[in-house]
Order: sequence, then C-alpha cells, then structure tokens
Amino acid sequence: MHLFSTAHKCLLLCILLVPGLAVSMMNTTASVPADAQSALAHDGSHDFDFELGTWKIHLKKLDHPLTGSTTWIEFDGSSVTRKVWNGRSQLEEFETDGPSGHIEGMTLRLYNPQSHQWSLYWVNSRDGKLAQPTIGEFKNGRGEFIDQEPFKGRAILVRYVWSEITPTSAHFEQSFSDDGGKTWEVNWITDQTRVGDEPDVNTGAQKTGPKDVSAEEAAHSFDFEFGTWHAHLKRLVHPLSGSTTWVDYDGSSVVRKIWGGRANLGELEVDGDGVHIEGLTLRLYNPESHQWSLFWANSKDGSLAVPTVGEFQNGRGEFLDQEEYEGKTILVRFVFSDITSSSFKTEQSFSADGGKTWEPNWIATFTCQGQSN
Repeated sequence: MHLFSTAHKCLLLCILLVPGLAVSMMNTTASVPADAQSALAHDGSHDFDFELGTWKIHLKKLDHPLTGSTTWIEFDGSSVTRKVWNGRSQLEEFETDGPSGHIEGMTLRLYNPQSHQWSLYWVNSRDGKLAQPTIGEFKNGRGEFIDQEPFKGRAILVRYVWSEITPTSAHFEQSFSDDGGKTWEVNWITDQTRVGDEPDVNTGAQKTGPKDVSAEEAAHSFDFEFGTWHAHLKRLVHPLSGSTTWVDYDGSSVVRKIWGGRANLGELEVDGDGVHIEGLTLRLYNPESHQWSLFWANSKDGSLAVPTVGEFQNGRGEFLDQEEYEGKTILVRFVFSDITSSSFKTEQSFSADGGKTWEPNWIATFTCQGQSN
C-alpha cells in the first residue's frame, strides 16, 4: 500500500519540484508548433468515461495462444465499472461463465496526469495477484495499451485494444506477439452491451469489532472497514533523521467491498499544512497463502506502489515490505489496531536495521461516519 511512505515522497516532490517543472514546461511548449502543443496538452483523464456503468458481456477466448490453435471458448456474463477520483481512476468488476468454468476478476485503471497515459491492472479472484500493468492511451477513439510479460518461459508483448466505442457498446481485444510486435495473435475478444448507468456505491461501515481469524475467515479480515470514516493523520516530517516535527491532516476515507469482501477499495482524501493528499488503496486476498496485499496509489502520478503483504492475528493486522528510501534499503511496516465497531487506528513505521527497531512516521485514527445495510 505504501500509503504513508509514498504520500511523504510525493509531498516533498510536489513542494520542491513543481514550481521549476511549471517553468520548464512553459519554456518547452513555447517553441513547439501549435498542433503539437495541443497534443501535449490533451487531458485523457476521462477517456474511459464511456465504460462507466453496467454491461452485458460476451467473451471469446482462444484455448491455446501462440500454438496455432483455432479453438475458441465462449463465455457470457456482466461487468460493472465505477469511477474513482471523479473518473481519473476506475474499477471494473468482471464476471463470466462458460464451458471451461467461471471467471471473476477486476481491472483497476489509473491515469497519470504527467504522461497523459493510463495503466491497466488486471487481477483474478482465484489468486488475488495483481498483474503488471499494460500502459497506453486513446487516439482518435481507439485505445491501445502494451506491456511485456512472460508466457510459457518466453518474454512476449501483450496488447489491449479498445475500439468501436458507442454510447451503448464497446469492443475489446487482447493480443500476443512473440516477434517484437511484427505480428499479433488475438486471443481474447470481448463485446459488451450497456445495461444501465453506473450504480450507486454502497458506502457504510459494517459494525463489527476485532476477532481472531482462522484461515477460512481471513478472506473477511477487512470487513470492519467498509463504510465512510473521518480520518485524522499525523505525519513525521523527516523520518529516520531524529526529527520530532509532526504535521496534522484531516479528511475522509471511504472503503467498499469487492468480490463479497475478498477484495476492497479504499479512497482517502485529506488536507493539512497547505497540502492536499488524494489516494486509493486496493487490497487483494490470496486464498492460497491466506495473506493480503495492500497496494497504494496517489492521484498525482497514478501509479501503484509495491504492496505491503501480511495478515491479521488476534485483532491486529501487520503488513510488511522492503523498499528504497533516500538511497538505502529499509523495511516498511503497516499496522491496523485498536479496532472497535466505530473506530480503528493505523500506523506506518520504518526500520533501517532489519526490523530490530521501528520508528513510526505516519499515525492515523478513523472514526465511523456511516453504516452499510
């Protein structure tokens, strides 16, 4: 999730770099032709607005890609796409059934306002593992997104294409290329027909207190957080420096369930010391390891941080990762505690000595403001 370390870095970067960046951008675009300036200035943050709503899905899946196979399997189902950050991010929930089984997944779409590109992250509920993003943009009503990933021991290119977009329909294709993009084989085709507009999001807190969890219950460890919360945050200004200066923030958090609680999405928006923080956390449950992965993204750059991974024991959730901070490799720990029916606490800490000692640098308390049905 890196809610706190990422937010800290983004705050410092914004304070130190944005004024100079603005001047640099002005000097750069001044010498660029008018048509090129227009292209550079294109705001693609709402290019996926056509997807908002409820859809009927018909899916065709090539049985064995890159083998010469011509056998396709067909599925039917539905998808629901909701806006996040007023449309500058989106979450699509996807569910289909066919002869080869049930597919339940989601796509998180994040927009980078600096590059004017989208990153599309897919995850399947079977393993709760977030795939690397395909990245790209829309031009002339066609969206193209590409990444490189392993497939049966080889590195291949993967391409997503959105096309034939109307107010009531859209066409999607996934293709693989094992020759560097010279040729592409389509292996996933989705046609969707609009059923309705974007549904209302049910945002209310579920009144449950802390409890010990077994492996079977672990998939619902975060049920206590569903709802709307008042958030009060305290951030240490300079971690791992001996600093004792803290800055306070106030705002709100909204968390809603996905896949019946086996995943969830939280949106956080707070203000303090003249700085605005807008971010989201995607939490995914792995039914094999019985652990959760917490991914954080800040709206300033629209990219997901490396996840913190862990679980709840005896009413306390602990999540860890290793990352770079000011040129050094450190451990990052994120803890949920003091969970009641109407409040809970989170704390992020850094360790520069392999976990022997921990310095808290971000402390948040949340108070319930709403209930779910």
